[in-house]
Amino acid sequence: MKILKTDEAFFEENYSGFLKRASEGDAQAAATAQGVIADIRAQGDAALFDYTERFDGHRPEALEVTKAEIDAAMKSIEPKALQALKTAAARIRKFHLQQKKKIAASWTTQNEGVFVGEQIRPLARVGIYVPGGLAAYPSTVLMNAVPAKVAGVKEIIMVSPWRDGKPNPHTLAAAKLAGVTKIFKIGGAQAVAALAYGTKTIPAVDKIVGPGNAYVAAAKRLVFGKVGIDMIAGPTEIAVVADDGAAPESVAADLLSQAEHDPMAVSVLFTHSEKLIEAVQSALDRQLSGLERRSILKKAIEGSGLIVKTKNVNESIDLSNRFAPEHLSVQVKNARKTLPKIRHAGAIFLGPLSPVAFGDYLAGPNHVLPTSGTARFSSPLGVGDFLKRSSVIEVGPKAFEKLGPVVVRLAELEGLTAHAASVSVRKKI
Repeated sequence: MKILKTDEAFFEENYSGFLKRASEGDAQAAATAQGVIADIRAQGDAALFDYTERFDGHRPEALEVTKAEIDAAMKSIEPKALQALKTAAARIRKFHLQQKKKIAASWTTQNEGVFVGEQIRPLARVGIYVPGGLAAYPSTVLMNAVPAKVAGVKEIIMVSPWRDGKPNPHTLAAAKLAGVTKIFKIGGAQAVAALAYGTKTIPAVDKIVGPGNAYVAAAKRLVFGKVGIDMIAGPTEIAVVADDGAAPESVAADLLSQAEHDPMAVSVLFTHSEKLIEAVQSALDRQLSGLERRSILKKAIEGSGLIVKTKNVNESIDLSNRFAPEHLSVQVKNARKTLPKIRHAGAIFLGPLSPVAFGDYLAGPNHVLPTSGTARFSSPLGVGDFLKRSSVIEVGPKAFEKLGPVVVRLAELEGLTAHAASVSVRKKI
């Protein structure tokens, strides 16, 4: 991994350059996605069949996954695997139920004779995109569908490609456990377009959530406005803040854990310990040789990996805040005490026994997280993403008498005389 030292000349220039990671997406993917969306809007299901045959290697007899196919998937799963999915689903559901209690209640109050408040309601129908390419992600199903179900969404529509016409049984099982309403065996930009605009077979949704490749991300960007979206996800990221008491093998394993997703994944270590840097470098070499996805890992670590040698833990945290990582692992003494200093991170993992994998699968908080520095202003997916707020206003007689003239004056200041008249017509003011 490349090494930068904060006490060296040109550190600021080099670190600032590193932080300028791409977030605008691929122009070619955007152009392709735009064409696909146009075809789906014009041809509907016919285009979906054509694109599924072209990109996924099969032409399905039907787009929707049947109950028999879901039941067969459930029966085919090894019992321990099914129990693991049930455990994860239960823990994720418990966390999001607690989240709902804090954010999902409508409220009203009286403000000098004006009855005001917010009415909070779930979205009616949402779409979940689940990748189905080189790897299958039943955890993605749980993380997207469970909070939607907890929020009260009535219809949860899942799309996921079937490579060569074969389903992943664990993905289907996770969908059943999470309460998904309908499942369609389609993927790519065409699936996003179908969810956004609807076809004869696939209903249009109010919001699309879930990760995907560059074409899926480009399509989500293009349909935003017609539907809501969760976020535009970039390559996954992990930052580790560690002191000289951290275990080198654990730090190295954490840096590699996210790098295996993507050759473009970003792994960063912030530490003031020269001894730890040397030990982590050696541990990376040892661990890489024994991992199945080492070709992907090697590209990610060599291409986007970085070690930053700092002066102390505080400087490490400050630089991590500037990075605003998707995942932040804090492996320092009394890690919990660092929380007030951490401003920007999608998910924070404290202490030596909290690998990111716990958050990926069953700790409870959502693993759909902001990337590419957007943790500065974005949050993990949660129950709130599946709720909408309506303002409630009811003006009483005394409040109308007192505040009406003020409304008229403000409207006249802006030259909006019809606004003013809508007040004065009710009672001569």
